[in-house]
Amino acid sequence: MTKQIVTRCNGFLLSFLLFFSVLVRAEIVDTYQFKNTEDRVRAVELAKSLRCPQCQNQNLVESNSPIAYDLRIEVYKMVDEGKSNQEIVNLMTSRFGNFVLYNPPLQWTTAALWSLPAISLLFALGLMLSYAKKRSKQVKAERVLNKSQQDAIERLLKQTEQTDRQE
Repeated sequence: MTKQIVTRCNGFLLSFLLFFSVLVRAEIVDTYQFKNTEDRVRAVELAKSLRCPQCQNQNLVESNSPIAYDLRIEVYKMVDEGKSNQEIVNLMTSRFGNFVLYNPPLQWTTAALWSLPAISLLFALGLMLSYAKKRSKQVKAERVLNKSQQDAIERLLKQTEQTDRQE
């Protein structure tokens, strides 16, 4: 009887572990050894601020691509060598361009991209204002009475005046 209980418990434990192993996500663990923890924290933060050239919308720490792993190790080595953050960023941008930066500097090539939403909004507001002006002119033109309508109104007014006098 105890053998059956142990077998059932082992089966339950095995199915429990299999169920939760599906939910666990494996990640690459960097095993780079830093001289001190400050350098490790700085290197990880710097790698998080640089975009993976292959994955496009992941930083070097989040990406599992081989190039991201290589660049991450390269960043770690440069931090360990004592290079400044700006030197490392300059080296990465010289190799991959401003694409590697999540916050690229404002240049003439990117100014149109950054200003396009504001320009589109102003253009749409201009179109709406011109439509509103045109529409108000049309409404005013429709309100103006022609000569025969004006004459008919004058006749009706005279008739109502006469009937008011008679009463």
